Amino acid sequence: MLTLGVEEEYLLVDPRDGMPLPRAAEVLATASLAPALRPAEAQHELLQVQVESATPVCEDLAGVARHLARVRAGLNAAAAQHGCRVVPVGSAPFGPPGPVPVTDAARYRRAHRQAPALVDDLMLNGMHVHVGVRDEEERLGALVRLRPWLPVLIALSANSPYWRGADTRFASWRTVQFDQWAVSGPPPAFRDAADYRQRVAALRTAGAVTDAGQLYWHARLSERYPTVEVRAADVQLTVADAELFAGLVRALVTTAVLEERQGRPRPQTPEELLRAATWHAARTGLHGQLVSPADGTARPAAAVVEELRAYLAPGLEAAGDTGRVAELWREFDRTGNGADRQRRWYREQGWAGLAEHLVGSTVTVTP
Repeated sequence: MLTLGVEEEYLLVDPRDGMPLPRAAEVLATASLAPALRPAEAQHELLQVQVESATPVCEDLAGVARHLARVRAGLNAAAAQHGCRVVPVGSAPFGPPGPVPVTDAARYRRAHRQAPALVDDLMLNGMHVHVGVRDEEERLGALVRLRPWLPVLIALSANSPYWRGADTRFASWRTVQFDQWAVSGPPPAFRDAADYRQRVAALRTAGAVTDAGQLYWHARLSERYPTVEVRAADVQLTVADAELFAGLVRALVTTAVLEERQGRPRPQTPEELLRAATWHAARTGLHGQLVSPADGTARPAAAVVEELRAYLAPGLEAAGDTGRVAELWREFDRTGNGADRQRRWYREQGWAGLAEHLVGSTVTVTP
């Protein structure tokens, strides 16, 4: 069974109207004193309207859920002391007319100098799942094998339809915005681990990135840990949704590792097709067509999701997650993803109702 850990990014907002508030320094200072939170579980992000959390290494999905619920609750309690709340939303539905303050750290200041317009619009929050794979070549093989499935994850996890007071007509606006960076989108189909290292080194030599943190691919090999880091998902509204996607990503990596050990041919998905599939997944979410990894054809989203479920079955069984993921997925099917829920709240209650629901979603354990 492969271990896993989850990082989440949250927006700090005014509980009255959902407007982002630049109070990360104050919130994190208070959170650092909270007995419920451990060192390094709550951290700065690029903008002062954001905070990030990280679970410890977990053996099972129940552990992921426990840690996420505890950290979300602790951060929210700290935020409340400073007149704001943490909201797990992929993009800022409401926003000030101008830029928001950048966190005072060297790498963040450098990013702002390089691309100020992009940084000013980076009120975007993701969920990053690390899956532990000890062997370097197996990590690389898993990264290449999961590439065709990343657009399906994006469609499923979409939770960013609104941006600065408008409906973007995308399900995952975060995906579109983030893919404006120099090194972003689907990862290349690397030949082996040496090829990965050489190409990353070439990007640094060329000045395209200054550190590994700027490899904004939807999945990558972690520089710090022996993990495959899948970054495709928007942050999830509820702990239950986050637990579901942690289980899906672990199953995806586990299935890929099993295929690698069996010597099966790696998929040869053309980069241009994968990028187009990603754009369409971000655009329509679960309400249009997705590209089938099986044959590269466009099919109804529900049919491609079923392909994913079939593909993940060996990984779910190996991890012991089949029953729990099935239970979480039944509820997810009933409520829809975050983009569906946000649009439903807006249709029913307008902007005020959307803000109220988002503020209340932070520590919810079930959808």
